[in-house]
Amino acid sequence: MIVETQAYARVGLMGNPSDIFFGKTIAAAIQNFQANVRLWESPGIELRRHPIHDSTQFESIAQLEERARIEGYYGGMRLVFATCKKFREFCDRRGVSLHARNFTIEYDTNIPRQVGLGGSSAIITAVIRALMLFYEIRAGDHFPKPELPNLTLSVETEELDITAGLQDRVVQAYGGTVFMDFDEALMLEYGYGDYSRIDGRTLPPLFLAYRSASGESGKVHNNVRFRYEAGDREVIDAMKRFAQFAVEARHALKEGDMDTLGSLMNENFDLRRKIFGDKAMDPRDIEMVELARSLGCPAKFSGSRAAVVGFCLDELIMRRLARAYQEKGFSFEPIRVEMRNADE
Repeated sequence: MIVETQAYARVGLMGNPSDIFFGKTIAAAIQNFQANVRLWESPGIELRRHPIHDSTQFESIAQLEERARIEGYYGGMRLVFATCKKFREFCDRRGVSLHARNFTIEYDTNIPRQVGLGGSSAIITAVIRALMLFYEIRAGDHFPKPELPNLTLSVETEELDITAGLQDRVVQAYGGTVFMDFDEALMLEYGYGDYSRIDGRTLPPLFLAYRSASGESGKVHNNVRFRYEAGDREVIDAMKRFAQFAVEARHALKEGDMDTLGSLMNENFDLRRKIFGDKAMDPRDIEMVELARSLGCPAKFSGSRAAVVGFCLDELIMRRLARAYQEKGFSFEPIRVEMRNADE
């Protein structure tokens, strides 16, 4: 028995970072990058290291330094290890019995690391999908589907001490483009929010620009969370406004109002910049947003940093924008959004 699963990278289109603060967001799974997992039955449990992301052998100390800067110090093996542990605990708590057969599991990913594209959660999501297939477990039959993103989040927050919200995990579990309402009453009663798909065909032509980064993007949130929990009115009001951006953007997409959508995307970034402050942002990240705006293209951070998502309705300007980013040393990709039906 061989199981192969995948999970796509994601871009935060509107409302982030309010997903950590009972807000509302819109995000899309994108087919440009993905994490893949292979699992097969074996005599014992074996978690296979990735030859690049988990390597402990280097040609030189310069290569070691470069790998640590790009990949971090832990690679993806800790994600696989922690996911298997939390999956067993998750099933135990819900009375879901697992058969006694063992497995070998390996992963691969081409999602750029530590740039706010959901690279870690994509690996975890793909591992969970593989384990569910191996143990013949179906969401809906054994537990509500909205609990799957919570399982992914628990791997990061409870096992690995990574500050994160549900947005990435929801869109990667559901696929396509998703509107997420993390209403406090819903979250406190059920542990999850209200999630619904948006027709991906209503989205404008999106682009992604990103740079190499180091360090975990979740750490960027720490100061704002402290202020929120301390009752800082500026932060609390900002999170409500972020949530409203998502509501208004959903309506704009339904109406095909790209002017409003673009204004909301720009406002989302401007408010984020005001709340977090330029000291918490890399100047190169701000440069990526401003470069898009200089050509009339709305843009905002895809996640916490190091990647920008925006849109351009003119193909000629899109090509000019691509050249402008590449000349500045940034990577550029037209986005391919995963398409899903509302009932999938």
